[in-house]
Amino acid sequence: MDCGSGFEAVFLDPVGQTVQQRWADAAMTVAFEDLPPVSVFPVIPGRRWGPGLWWSATTGRQVAAGSNAMRTQLMVLDRDPRVTGLTGRPVRMLWRDERGRVRSWVPQLFARYRDGSGLLADCPSHSEAGGDRALKAAEAMGEACEEIGWAYRRLSPLDDVPAANLKWLAGYRHPRNAGRLGLTPAVVEAFARPRPLIEGAEAVGDPIEVLPAVFHALWHGQLTTDLEAPLHECVLVGPRDWNGLGKTGGVG
Repeated sequence: MDCGSGFEAVFLDPVGQTVQQRWADAAMTVAFEDLPPVSVFPVIPGRRWGPGLWWSATTGRQVAAGSNAMRTQLMVLDRDPRVTGLTGRPVRMLWRDERGRVRSWVPQLFARYRDGSGLLADCPSHSEAGGDRALKAAEAMGEACEEIGWAYRRLSPLDDVPAANLKWLAGYRHPRNAGRLGLTPAVVEAFARPRPLIEGAEAVGDPIEVLPAVFHALWHGQLTTDLEAPLHECVLVGPRDWNGLGKTGGVG
């Protein structure tokens, strides 16, 4: 596919009006992370999980999610310290294919990075999801993002264990789980050297009070553990730079 610089972006401005603009210009001037979805996520009969909202610890705002696979990838990005903004379906991309036909695609999510660059991404539940149309659109999205120094990804689903671990920690992402004043510094100090989860929690105080703060610190990267293995009370937890543990896949 050779689209040259023929990509156009369609999005909603802050007052809800539809705007169509040259993609390269829009990417330089539009804060896509602050925009509402350009189109709603479809409700597909028979599916066990439909559209919903994800509260982002990064932005303190709700992000529209269209599937369980997308929600998992939102968790990964929400935990990534490089990410400063997240939103779902903020832009529709238009281009012409090799036969001159107008094509369009709405990537499922957008992430803004600290360096100002962006990520457009789709979150397929498996490698063949969306069929040939999705794969051709992915090729075009990759070209459009490469033109402006951004990235496009079809994000691979997480394995079951890290996905379950991430979902558990996400339940403690809200600031209220940091607990009383001084609890988080005490928790971080307790795991200055790697030790079993329950041992470190008990060293700080009542585990009923302390464990939410430990999980909150694990979510925010103040502590780390091996998320490739099931979480349990004896899992080793250590400081943030301990052997590079605590990472999950999802974004290349």
